[in-house]
Amino acid sequence: MALRLGDIAPDFTAETSEGTIHFHEWIGDGWAVLFSHPRDYTPVCTTELGAVARIKDEFDRRGVKVAALSVDPIDSHHGWIQDINETQDTTVNFPIIADSDRKVSDLYDMIHPNASDTFTVRSVFIIGPDKKVKLIFTYPASTGRNFAEILRVIDSLQLTANHSVATPANWENGQDCVILPSVKQEDVEAKFPKGHVVVKPYLRLTPQPNLN
Repeated sequence: MALRLGDIAPDFTAETSEGTIHFHEWIGDGWAVLFSHPRDYTPVCTTELGAVARIKDEFDRRGVKVAALSVDPIDSHHGWIQDINETQDTTVNFPIIADSDRKVSDLYDMIHPNASDTFTVRSVFIIGPDKKVKLIFTYPASTGRNFAEILRVIDSLQLTANHSVATPANWENGQDCVILPSVKQEDVEAKFPKGHVVVKPYLRLTPQPNLN
């Protein structure tokens, strides 16, 4: 069965470039991003891992751990990391999971037979502190991921998990949010002291509530 939003992210134990991890234990009480790569020593993957290393402080600031996965073994990962550091002018600072037996890939349905019988597609899973899957992205092997979009989604997920709002199309951190329809109009002023605008009875906007 394919994973769906709201499912508990499968737990696993795996060897990584930074040692053995027990996935749920590794996540702890925070958030996590798990993203897969078709294989080591591939050009698009090399740029992606370099991109994540360069912005890892942005994930850290949000309390998000990051782990990559490839079906190649640990020795291959260590050699590839040297290439990434050299070519992308950075230092890989997060674990890369070795999944040569495809155990994790199968748990997360990362191998799509229409694309390849052996290599993972570019999957992204954002997992919350409750260990539930909050978002799933799947990219074709030919298309590198936009990690600024992944950070944007994390900002939205963390905001909406704690406040009665949703984020509108093309929302960026700091912009107005949509008040959930479940909030009664008579309760809006008390719940959103920054003010609000009623565009339509079902479309009410308020300044982002978790900013000072």
